[in-house]
Amino acid sequence: MKIDRAVGIREVARLAGVSTASISRALNNPASVSAELRARIDAAIEELGYIPDAAARALASRRTRTIGAIIPTVDNAMFARGIEALQRYLSSQNYLLLLATSGYDPEVEQQQAQNMISRGIDGLILRGDVHTPGLRRLLEMQRIPFVNVGVYHPGKPYASVGADNEDAARRACEYLIGLGHTQIGVVAALARHNDRASARVQGIRRALEAAGLALRPEWYIEVPYKLDDARQAARALLARTPHPTAVICGNDVLAYGVLLEAERQGLRLPRDLSVMGFDDLEWSRHLRPSLTTMHLPTDEVWTRAGEFLVRTLAGENPPLHHEVDATLVVRESTGKAPKEPSGRSVKAPTR
Repeated sequence: MKIDRAVGIREVARLAGVSTASISRALNNPASVSAELRARIDAAIEELGYIPDAAARALASRRTRTIGAIIPTVDNAMFARGIEALQRYLSSQNYLLLLATSGYDPEVEQQQAQNMISRGIDGLILRGDVHTPGLRRLLEMQRIPFVNVGVYHPGKPYASVGADNEDAARRACEYLIGLGHTQIGVVAALARHNDRASARVQGIRRALEAAGLALRPEWYIEVPYKLDDARQAARALLARTPHPTAVICGNDVLAYGVLLEAERQGLRLPRDLSVMGFDDLEWSRHLRPSLTTMHLPTDEVWTRAGEFLVRTLAGENPPLHHEVDATLVVRESTGKAPKEPSGRSVKAPTR
């Protein structure tokens, strides 16, 4: 049985009527050839079904045109949306995205980074700024440019793209205080190894302190980013006497769980309880009541991170830090505090 040899660069050059060197220039640096020549080469590539040899190109250019990204989990709508935006941008720049997860474990993140570097990534995107010293040394020694997404740390010497989480949470809490709420609870994400979550809690504490209030220990619960866990947290909060008249959640998914549990308990939102989220996922505006939340421009954050790496790898000097705005989106799930503080204890439903 005869097996045909794969189409190579010589066949493309012959069909396009140019040298193999011209093909290489067009593939490795499209801006170095004319638009007419690029179009002719592209037509020949499409007709022949030619796929460039990535390994050979990497040897010639010392670049693989591959960007790595390590996220805590794929089980999070914000990460999924961000990765989609990043993939779209990198594809437009002829870069490949290599993705891995860390499970919020810095040691796992370091191991994943080592694996990616061994496969020749040109740059790396990391979530947050909780990394092992070993990972920082590795990136420095290997001269791998990297950027932290989801945080804004202009005082640090490495790149960041994101919102000021502490300030955003402070403003969210101030909004509820402005509605007359003095009994404010928090359902937060697990803060260990999650600087975004801990910064948001700190912002809430700052707002309460400035208003002469405090976050009562029994009204503060940390849970994983899961609906079931958020519902259990809401059940615990509502069983308190008194219970909070408003609850700020670490993200929208946690807020969904609180909304669902409050509804099951027979509370009317926002008359009996106000609930606020963080992120502004697509479902937040479709729920009834629709969710008041802090909007984060996720697409912009991840696209900007990709742009930083692509420009850096091209020899440019883009700004090291980029802050995006977190904006308050007021919907139906928040309202004025009840005239009488809630002293009602809600029994947990039997299962």
